[in-house]
Amino acid sequence: MVRTGAYGSWPSPIDAELAATHDGRPEFVGIVGEEVWWTEPRPAEGGRRALVRRRPDGAEETVLPAPWNVRSRVIEYGGRPWAGTTAGEEGGGPLVVFSHFPDQRLYAHRPDGGGEPRPLTPLCATGGGLRWADPVILPDRGEVWCVLEEFTGERPGDLRRLLAAVPLDGSAAEDRALVRELTGDAHRFLTGARISPDGRRAAWIVWDHPRMPWDGTTVLTAAVTDDGTFEDVRPVAGGPEESVCQADWAADGSLLYASDAGGWWEPYRLRPQHLDTARRTDRADRTGRAAAVPAAPAVPAAPAVPLCGGRGEEFGGPLWKIGLSWFQPLDDGTVAVIHGKGATSLGILDPETGELVDAPGPWTEWAPGLAGDGSRVVGVAASPRSGYEIVELDTSTGRTRVIGSAHTDPVDPAYYPEPQIRTFTGPDNREIHAHVYPPHSPERVAPDDELPPYVIWAHGGPTGQSALVLDLEIAYFTSRGIGVAEVNYGGSSGYGRAYRNRLREQWGVVDVEDCAAVAEALAAEGTADPARLAVRGGSAGGWTAAASLAATGVYACGTILYPVLDLTQWGPDETHDFEARYLDSLIGPPDEVPARYRERSPISQVDRITAPFLLLQGLDDVICPPAQSERFLERIAGRGVRHAYVAFPGEGHGFRDVATLVRALESELSLYAQVFGIERPDVPPLELHR
Repeated sequence: MVRTGAYGSWPSPIDAELAATHDGRPEFVGIVGEEVWWTEPRPAEGGRRALVRRRPDGAEETVLPAPWNVRSRVIEYGGRPWAGTTAGEEGGGPLVVFSHFPDQRLYAHRPDGGGEPRPLTPLCATGGGLRWADPVILPDRGEVWCVLEEFTGERPGDLRRLLAAVPLDGSAAEDRALVRELTGDAHRFLTGARISPDGRRAAWIVWDHPRMPWDGTTVLTAAVTDDGTFEDVRPVAGGPEESVCQADWAADGSLLYASDAGGWWEPYRLRPQHLDTARRTDRADRTGRAAAVPAAPAVPAAPAVPLCGGRGEEFGGPLWKIGLSWFQPLDDGTVAVIHGKGATSLGILDPETGELVDAPGPWTEWAPGLAGDGSRVVGVAASPRSGYEIVELDTSTGRTRVIGSAHTDPVDPAYYPEPQIRTFTGPDNREIHAHVYPPHSPERVAPDDELPPYVIWAHGGPTGQSALVLDLEIAYFTSRGIGVAEVNYGGSSGYGRAYRNRLREQWGVVDVEDCAAVAEALAAEGTADPARLAVRGGSAGGWTAAASLAATGVYACGTILYPVLDLTQWGPDETHDFEARYLDSLIGPPDEVPARYRERSPISQVDRITAPFLLLQGLDDVICPPAQSERFLERIAGRGVRHAYVAFPGEGHGFRDVATLVRALESELSLYAQVFGIERPDVPPLELHR
């Protein structure tokens, strides 16, 4: 029986614990022999990442018990933390090499052979120690090649990154000198090496401060000698204003890469003969240490060929983690690709004809991570009615099926929201993309004369996007009668380079304006109650939420999670190295526009904040450290603004433990209930201070 009840007061079976236990998604899928392996979150186990395998009979099992945590800290956001092989089994089963989060050492393990994982790399007490990501196991060489991040001092920027070879026999477990350096550290950032099918070439991507990887990167290639060193290191693609987000080898030895040279990340191919004739611009000695490569790469003798250009779609994305992949070359010469504008699909591309055939299925979002073997492609996908799951495409039949981490409805799906894909108009008639989730319940409707409260969600990044997928945190609110609108504001990925570039030197302006434009449009069309609008975001979204409370009068309250609040300090001395120069593009070079750093910061605008807010912070956050929140609270104290601050020991950037997630979600709901005048006796009351 459907009853009438005020928006926000509806009962719901989706409680905070249910939403928390379904937080996160599987990642870093791979094929090991006939098995499919991946990592998945375990919020109920302290937020660790477990390594899971699917055996040929379909059985799933955890490879490593708690407390093993398969997660890398390279560039803090991490990267691909594991690799597996069946080569050289000798009756011991598959071999896996992985990064263990607490100590960041590489370990080797044969799960079918018994025994504990054995370390391959040493501990280091300097700064953040030694960290590893994007491993590739080379059994014939007895090594694993990967990205090494090595701290040389105690400051966040005291480090070097390079490609390194780690012996599989464990001889380097206590001796750093036995880790062989494949490249020098001339570049600040790099991805792991991809090895050509004949083993004679390597390719990887590099970039340097102040560019972020979505601004400009360079693809390097090298000849791999018989003794495993790199020679003839040369740039073959990319540039200061060209972002290449992935490079890999096709079966015929061609180099495939995804570049936004045409305004969208699209696939290109460079034939082997064109690689051979590219101008050499740096030298490598027999140790593989390369000199610096110029910012602008050499142009190959013949231009790379676009394989599927002109569609106005993305075939790549922002490289926030080392080892992300949007395409997978297949043995028959075709390429599996993730592509789309906003929402994404999995397709099979014929590079000879440009024909692209999409896989069937309900999925609207494919995470950047594909694996392929023979005629099968495996990825991680989700839809508005299902969470992320492991999906396999059989290219010989065109059939898709879920093979792992299968979505099961924890509640009646009638409580899930029904998203609307919307395009709004912002200042200067610019397009703003958003997903709108109206309140929805199978057992409640609101009075005819009442409009619902809405929360505007600003995603993190800010070079990122909100995906069109089932999110039980959103359903937690919509099933109670509170609408949610996720705004892919100017600067978001998924809509081409021009859309991303809208945020250049405009962070705190375009993002704030776009979120406000969506909120005001929802109110003007009668979708949302203009007096009951809130803004919410984490990380860069936390910045947008705080800046929105200061710069607009649109919102009645806001939720700010692990934010950037003080630009004058958030840089090389306070945040991690990966984003230490991000503000050069988001705000402007600090030595040229120092006043802008002060004027844009929410900490400098506390006198303009009057709406109540909730501030949530992890005390172990090295990306947006608690000092940012603490200075902000000192400025807000005594101004009569109702607020709450909840800090979580042991949590970093982004919450992972189920208890933290529950408290954060219930605190957020309590804030809205108090400000919007909603009765919610089912959640602990949040104490607001002045």
